[in-house]
Amino acid sequence: MAWALVSAIKDQLSSFITSEFTSIANVKGEVQKLESKFHTIQAMLNDAEKRQVKEEAVNIWLYKLKDVSYQMDDVLDKWNTAMIKAEIEKQQKDEEEKAETSAAKKRKVWPPISIPNLFQHRDIAHKIKDLNEKLDEIDREGEMYEFVLTRGNEEVVERPRTTSFVDVSKIFGRDKVKDDLVRSLLGKGSEEEINPHVISLVGMGGIGKTTLAQLVYNHHEVKVHFEKKLWVCVSDPFDQCRVAKAIVQAFGGGDSNITELQSLLEKICELIEGRKIFLVFDDVWTEDFTSWEPFRLALQNGAPGSRIIVTTRKRRVAEMMESASIINLEELSEEDCWSVFSKLAFCDKNFEECKQIEDIGRKIAKKCKGLPLAAKTLGSLMRFKKSREEWEIVLCSSMWEFEDVERGLFAPLLLSYYDLSSPLKQCFLCCGVFPKDYGFSSDELVFMWMALGYIKPRANMEMEIIAREYFENLAIRSFFQDFVKEEDDDKIKYCKMHDIVHDFVQLMSKNECFTINSDISLGVDYKNARHLQLELLKNAKFPESIYSAKTLRTLIFELQGSYNLSTLSQHFRCLRVLTLCYEYPSMLRELPNAVGNFIHLRYLYLVNYCGDALPETICNLCNLQILHIDLVGGFQKLPQGMDKLINLRHFKLDCNIARYPNINFPRGFGRLTSLRTLNHFNVNGEDDSERCKLGELRNLNHLQGTLQINGLGKEVDQCEAMNAQLKKKINVRTLKLWFHLDEWDPKEITRGMDALVLNALEPPPNLEDLSILYYKGPTLSPWMVSLTNLKKLYFEGLLIEHLPPLGKLPALTSLTIRMINRLKKLGVEFMGIEESEKEKDDISITLFPNLITLKFYKLREWEEWNENGGEEEEDCTRRFVIMPRLQHLSIENCPKLKSLPNFLCTTPLQHLEIYHCQILEEWCKRGTGEEWPKISHIPNINFDPLYGRLHVAEGLSRMLDRQWRMLTRQKRAQSLQY
Repeated sequence: MAWALVSAIKDQLSSFITSEFTSIANVKGEVQKLESKFHTIQAMLNDAEKRQVKEEAVNIWLYKLKDVSYQMDDVLDKWNTAMIKAEIEKQQKDEEEKAETSAAKKRKVWPPISIPNLFQHRDIAHKIKDLNEKLDEIDREGEMYEFVLTRGNEEVVERPRTTSFVDVSKIFGRDKVKDDLVRSLLGKGSEEEINPHVISLVGMGGIGKTTLAQLVYNHHEVKVHFEKKLWVCVSDPFDQCRVAKAIVQAFGGGDSNITELQSLLEKICELIEGRKIFLVFDDVWTEDFTSWEPFRLALQNGAPGSRIIVTTRKRRVAEMMESASIINLEELSEEDCWSVFSKLAFCDKNFEECKQIEDIGRKIAKKCKGLPLAAKTLGSLMRFKKSREEWEIVLCSSMWEFEDVERGLFAPLLLSYYDLSSPLKQCFLCCGVFPKDYGFSSDELVFMWMALGYIKPRANMEMEIIAREYFENLAIRSFFQDFVKEEDDDKIKYCKMHDIVHDFVQLMSKNECFTINSDISLGVDYKNARHLQLELLKNAKFPESIYSAKTLRTLIFELQGSYNLSTLSQHFRCLRVLTLCYEYPSMLRELPNAVGNFIHLRYLYLVNYCGDALPETICNLCNLQILHIDLVGGFQKLPQGMDKLINLRHFKLDCNIARYPNINFPRGFGRLTSLRTLNHFNVNGEDDSERCKLGELRNLNHLQGTLQINGLGKEVDQCEAMNAQLKKKINVRTLKLWFHLDEWDPKEITRGMDALVLNALEPPPNLEDLSILYYKGPTLSPWMVSLTNLKKLYFEGLLIEHLPPLGKLPALTSLTIRMINRLKKLGVEFMGIEESEKEKDDISITLFPNLITLKFYKLREWEEWNENGGEEEEDCTRRFVIMPRLQHLSIENCPKLKSLPNFLCTTPLQHLEIYHCQILEEWCKRGTGEEWPKISHIPNINFDPLYGRLHVAEGLSRMLDRQWRMLTRQKRAQSLQY
């Protein structure tokens, strides 16, 4: 972690040397000295980080170094902040001078800020000189420890060599996966089978991958099935010649003196040709395909039915080796974990001794959370502890407080840890601020890493993409588990960390990451704390001891009562990440003006915020990158000076209401050209001089993900809609267009204006999800059928009489039509059947080719659904294939609908729901209704709304997210008793 921190400071100093400051303040020499010293010290850090776990003196030395690095980071950030504010003020003054109205001249947020003055220069110069002296002392002290100098993340942990030998009597809980794996090994080969046939066992260190491989390697059926078998501990680095020699010797090639890889591989081809072989490549780390490719090609010479088992901690390795199957090894059950533990712990104890301590033993085994290595290690530790008191001490202690446990259990995790790059180590260790069993949001982690400056920039690559890649890297290395994924793109949304991994993180980030869940004084020194989560129950006393954490970077504040937040800014001026989470029924009713003092802040997350506005002082946070507000009340307006947040990349409003939030956005919002996330944008305001117009979106071309535009119609005209330039927002995937709700039966002029506005709001061509609500125009825009990537389409509250030819949309999978009261018929225009196509007898046309879900709600005047437009049914069926993938059809509150289309007979429908449609329900009666033949093939038909699907409001997804978090907290609270 220190390596990444020092490296980042070095990069900042390099750019600082060329800045205006060094020439004005004449401190260029001091900064160059600092840069040189950081470079020298960086060479010692790998050895120092290896030795810190065992040598307390080295640990203290590292803390001193990191402390100076953090201080340097703060000094540089203060200077950069002053320069940013000065530039903002200059731009503001230039604009005010050009403005023709007095209203623009009145808009000020903070007192005038001039270019940093001589006093500020001297202050920073003094601090740099002071830090140089501290670094001199640290450098001299480092010489005492005789660190081994390295240039990068070189090998720092000895990797143990594994063998195929195993004591089967001590293995529990792997019978099913073992039997399945044996069946795969014994399966008959075929010409179609990939050769070599690779099966990968993937999982975190200590989960039992090697043990499972040993079990099947020694299985009696496996022994007789293969002509030759071989166990190779590959480890890291991947030594091609060593592995090749091992294969040659095992397959009868003698004690080869060949040293050339080419010759060794030729010998392998010769020895295995036509023979059914079984290889185990244990503990593979390399992701480099070029290292594996020569072996893959050589091993193709084995006979069909040959097998290779690979064990690895990294899923990417399994994918690189083109595995025919990947087995993600899960934790043991609680009972199996107890069996592993008790076999060792009770080995030398009599029945009475075992009986006296079994209850504590089960609780200790439960701490292992299904990890076999943990059960073995703790079982071995408890074997020589006789008294109940000794067992209770272990139960109440952290894993890493015992040297034997630390050495046996954490050694495999250290291997995984040191395999990480320096930035990944930083990201991984800061997860120690969260409590055990915490449900991580992947977005939350990504934003946090960005705010803390852990993301190493790459040319032409978005910071968010790099951060997401970091997260995926940690996930595929089995540092995270219990994944909850997005429905659409399989992206990980939530995950957890195994308790043993969490203990390891706490060990490695000791004295920097803290989690406090009580007001009891723990006698802990928080002076070196950088990341802190504080969870306070209602009426609990605030632990003032944390005020000593003056250089805190992350504060996650979870409250169930009230607290004077102004106090925070007096003590934690270095914060980069601030989360204020008020647990229901508590709410954050007001954000104090003092929030503007957190000048270093990058990430502000407010949960359960019920204030009506944000303080204007929040606009002082010119470094802010992420502003995320979870609203639960009548929030009304954003600060007028919000356009000063020029570094804001993500502005996210979560609203626990079905309709859009009626929040006043400030004029000038379009200056936030760094924005990537803007899930809500409101067009509103009565005063034209302050009104946020739709044209503010014009230059926000970095927007991505979801964009919901609220308040269309009324003051919005065609010209303003064209100024928004939605077509240029090529990374926006979901677009929601909300028109005003206040005119249910508008005049024709209003309807015409809405039509012009919608037509001008042509979305980007890559759009995948479109919603249009309360639009009053007579027809929908022609650009709709050109959205060839559109997957989801939602209409609500429209006044159109006909739907466009949606059957032409090739990617559409979900269509919802709700509350279109003027719609009476669905026919050829909806299907997309053109007159010219009706005359073509020699071609078959597919309409709605990928539609899976179709829903109709509250279409009060809908009477007819006819796909053939008066054409003979047989001709229509022959020429057109309609909805060939339809799975789910729902029709609700359509009282005048009399029939269903004939093409339903040919669809693969699995679910049909018809609610509150009196006429249609009568005609669809099972066995007797005239429409029954059209739907009789559908396995699930439902007419009972109480039994059927639950109406899911727009805020339900967020509510489920909260419930998921709440359940993890409850589970965590229950575990505290152990």
